[in-house]
Amino acid sequence: MPVIMPDTLIRPESVEKDSSTGGGGGNIVVVYNNDYNTEAEVIHILIAATACTLHEAEIETWEVDNLGKSVVHHGGKEECERAASVIRTIGIHVEVIEE
Repeated sequence: MPVIMPDTLIRPESVEKDSSTGGGGGNIVVVYNNDYNTEAEVIHILIAATACTLHEAEIETWEVDNLGKSVVHHGGKEECERAASVIRTIGIHVEVIEE
């Protein structure tokens, strides 16, 4: 039996993110390298601020040290500002950027 293909392909509808709610995304937290904080301090504060795993914190710390910066969190504006304020407590430069 032959397979009949439709002449018109139907695209699935795209879902747009609603960044106005502050919980679904749209912002990132970027941590920048400095010459003052130890790797252990950065790993500890990333876990405390973002609830990431030890492995993820180690990877992000490596990126900060070797690439100069790392995106360490994604989320709503309030969530990212909260994480950034925790990270700032050790004196490291951190920024919240809207995507």
